[in-house]
Amino acid sequence: MPTAEAERRDPERRLEEAVGLARAIELEVVGAEVAPLRRPTPATLLGSGKVAEIEKKLEAEPVELVVVDAALTPVQQRNLERAWKTKVIDRTGLILEIFGARARTREGVLQVELAALTYQRSRLVRSWTHLERQRGGFGFLGGPGESQLELDRRKITERITRIKAELENVKRTRGLHRRARDRVPYRVVALVGYTNAGKSTLFNRLTGAGVEAVDKLFATLDPTMRLVRLASGPPIILSDTVGFISDLPTQLVAAFRATLEEVQNADLVLHVRDVSNPDHPAQARDVERVLDELGIDADDRAERVIEVWNKIDRLAPDEREALEAEAARRPEVRLVSAAEGTGIPGLLEAIERRLLARHELLEVELPLEAGAELAWLHEHGAVLARRDGPSGVHLTIRLAPEDRARLAERLGPERIKPAAAP
Repeated sequence: MPTAEAERRDPERRLEEAVGLARAIELEVVGAEVAPLRRPTPATLLGSGKVAEIEKKLEAEPVELVVVDAALTPVQQRNLERAWKTKVIDRTGLILEIFGARARTREGVLQVELAALTYQRSRLVRSWTHLERQRGGFGFLGGPGESQLELDRRKITERITRIKAELENVKRTRGLHRRARDRVPYRVVALVGYTNAGKSTLFNRLTGAGVEAVDKLFATLDPTMRLVRLASGPPIILSDTVGFISDLPTQLVAAFRATLEEVQNADLVLHVRDVSNPDHPAQARDVERVLDELGIDADDRAERVIEVWNKIDRLAPDEREALEAEAARRPEVRLVSAAEGTGIPGLLEAIERRLLARHELLEVELPLEAGAELAWLHEHGAVLARRDGPSGVHLTIRLAPEDRARLAERLGPERIKPAAAP
């Protein structure tokens, strides 16, 4: 069943999102409707009258698949399939379909398979063969024609064990890469947000990368990272991540834990919101709940999160004016249009300001022969001023506390002094 938060949403918006999910894997939607539900029926979720009503529609216009935008038990799924004489999947199954069709990296494919097998282990009924017939299948459960009926619980459990072991290896490799970055070290800025909020468009705008950015739910699944140079200070690593969604299957939250570690360990998080969507406050709460699960709670968000209110180009003038007034009262908010580039310079300044907030203002004396140390400072800090003299180079810099300690080891603490505030 949908969460209490989802039930408070406008039903038509919820239906629109479900249709978008179906179309995200190129399913042809021939009909969609809201089915009011006072209380769930254990056998079929929907009441007998609604089940019979939909049965008549399907008799008049047969379809290959019915998607119920809720969580179905195995019994409910089986009973609805018998009543409607067609394949039925629920919201979890549909999202798993999308992830299965979109995953590209080895890690992504493993995570999707783990989530799918965990979901199916409690069901052990045929699954997804309807889409294998339509699209040739996507291979992560064996390929076209191999149905869930050919797998038993023991084989699924064995495969889950092997996948978890492989993912642990991936996690260790990712940890090695992260430690290598820590030695550089570049600050990491992670993009998060509800699916289709415009994260990949913003990522492309900030990095010049060619990541797929389309008006489609879950266009990005595998994490992408690029180097971005700010006006001052060292470069940063920008990470684009999978979009969140209401009632995200718990299997996927667990399976993508390794991917979301980039968010957990990021120095700064950009929460991208599509403010042209009337449902964006509820979408923001969904994202915040996932951040809570990742250990980034409300207090942490106050220090580590910048809210990027995107797609302001789609707003009517009065709506935009109202949001601008609200953003002016909230220093953690930046209004942008990633598609048009509006507000991007201000966002970059906010990122730089937040990352430099912990930095110390220092005066550093370098001997003339300390070319390596000078290069190190340009890479790790922000060089604000330089004066060359006969005995060496005098620099005014901003540097993170941990980098000051490293610099002291290289030069000696006597060459580093606090600078007067400008």
